[in-house]
Amino acid sequence: MNVLAQQTEIEIEIEASPAGFFETPIAYAHLKNSEQLIQSLEQSIRHRKSQDDGLQRSNLGGWHSDTNMLDWGGSSAKALANTAVKLAKRMSHFNDKGIDDYLWSVRMWANVTGKGGLNQPHVHPGNIWAAVLYLNMGLDANVETSVGGEFYLEDPRFPMLAMHTTAFRLMGVDGNPQNYQPEFKLSRGDLIVFPSWLRHGVRTYSGEKQRISIAMNINIIPKQ
Repeated sequence: MNVLAQQTEIEIEIEASPAGFFETPIAYAHLKNSEQLIQSLEQSIRHRKSQDDGLQRSNLGGWHSDTNMLDWGGSSAKALANTAVKLAKRMSHFNDKGIDDYLWSVRMWANVTGKGGLNQPHVHPGNIWAAVLYLNMGLDANVETSVGGEFYLEDPRFPMLAMHTTAFRLMGVDGNPQNYQPEFKLSRGDLIVFPSWLRHGVRTYSGEKQRISIAMNINIIPKQ
């Protein structure tokens, strides 16, 4: 192995500027004036949970509904789906057709997480966008206590597993080292829309009350 010396006989002048490529768009939104809609969604979820044992997917220690919430979630679920699709459309482009030359479809499900629950890192293959809405954070109003359960996204270029020096980070165009697993500080009514291939998960939740969220897969079908 050749170790470079700090000083050499020849010093080269350079003119360089940072450039960012392969940008990953993510919508981080909040539903305004939507308390009635949120309460309606939460009521539908609690009713469904009382009748259904749920599914096992990325969830550990929590309840995952079937993916047909658009069928049993009522008009509030349909309104949420339309909102998520509108955000996805704003971040989408197709070289062959316009945005509305495709039929947009949504699969929706609910997650109810109790103490000790989490979601393992995963992706949503076969879709173009994924979305998450938080309905109930499991906290009383104005409580600042940290109970975990942070939602996070993982840098798809994540190089550390293939390197000997796991402390390595890529410098961003802002001059700061990039976080490969950024966490989101979320609250009731927050909606995130992100590419479905972007790996994501939820840290272990330690609160005493149940935390409730809705997840969606968004896809497209060419019109005939």
